Amino acid sequence: MPDPLRDPAPVPVRPGETTGEDPALGLFQVLREDGRARGEWAPDLGAKTLRAMFRHMLRVRLLDERMMMRQRQGKVGFYGAITGQEATPIAAGFALKTQDWVFPALRESAIMLVRGFPLTRYIAQVYGNAGDVLKGRQMPSHMSGRAVNQVAWSSCLGPQLPQAVGAAMAAKHRGDDAVVLGFIGDGATSEPDFHAAMNFAGVFKPPVVLICQNNHWAISVPSEKQTASATFAVKARAYGIPGVRVDGNDVLGTYRVIKEAVLRAREGEGPTFIEAVTYRIGAHSSSDDPTRYRSEEEVEAWRQKDPLQRFERFLRSEGHLDDGLRDSLEAELEAEIKAAITEVEAMPRPATETLFEDVYADVPWHLRAQEDELRAADPPPGHD
Repeated sequence: MPDPLRDPAPVPVRPGETTGEDPALGLFQVLREDGRARGEWAPDLGAKTLRAMFRHMLRVRLLDERMMMRQRQGKVGFYGAITGQEATPIAAGFALKTQDWVFPALRESAIMLVRGFPLTRYIAQVYGNAGDVLKGRQMPSHMSGRAVNQVAWSSCLGPQLPQAVGAAMAAKHRGDDAVVLGFIGDGATSEPDFHAAMNFAGVFKPPVVLICQNNHWAISVPSEKQTASATFAVKARAYGIPGVRVDGNDVLGTYRVIKEAVLRAREGEGPTFIEAVTYRIGAHSSSDDPTRYRSEEEVEAWRQKDPLQRFERFLRSEGHLDDGLRDSLEAELEAEIKAAITEVEAMPRPATETLFEDVYADVPWHLRAQEDELRAADPPPGHD
């Protein structure tokens, strides 16, 4: 493999080090749009891992299709699909260790599934029923789980970024071997929290990787109306942080950049800011009509860069996937998702008495009295 510090490449493998091209202005890419790989830059992953990556990407694509249909049927109140942006969350999930933490934005919840969070529990958080580990207290599509060190994202854009930096500062203070990933979209770079997080990260150099998924649209506002900078990645310079721009529809390139940034943070070399250039193929959420602010021609142009199709072409060319394996995998995933949704939809709503749980370590007398009164009701509310 060539030395990334000497041989020409779109961006360096180790963020912050120099090559002939500026990593914040270039575009690092392993998989070309036709699925052919730049072999000298491809991460060293075996066939089993590559197929696992594809399985996770395909599963979230199929899951999003099912859940959007459920929302249209009135069974789910809100849903935010990640269609077209699957590469970054799946790559991130594979780049992390068990002890690492994730502070996602709207389209990174699938990292939980890569890290082993059960599908039924994941879906239950959309319904907010008794299967939800959050006991129905969070909004739909704000999935999180302590079991996989993932914190719920904030609907008010940006707060998760300083939270991620703060968590990384705490890890550094304690001497923990943990790296924190924090995510935002391109629109959130216009929020004050983005600048606060970048400044703290630059000054204190905690083990954090901050990732902007530039999907070109902050709901209806295009990215060119968010900034006058040449790229989002170049903003890192003002804070003394390495900035790297990567093709966010290339799962292997994105994996390599995130993996190297995580390694750099874990070795005490400080933070990295990554711009993953991608595109939101569908609506911003189930409440959005994207036809009112963008053309179908633009969407179709980006469909040709679909990260799932690109990765599939690569796997086929390498002999890791064929028609039979592809069909059996999709059938298996469809059955898994259908069974999980059926199981979740049969679950009751959270019992009302769970209102008193997880609030105080030592429950005060007045809440105990209220809980006793609730339990004495015949029948107790929440059990009708």
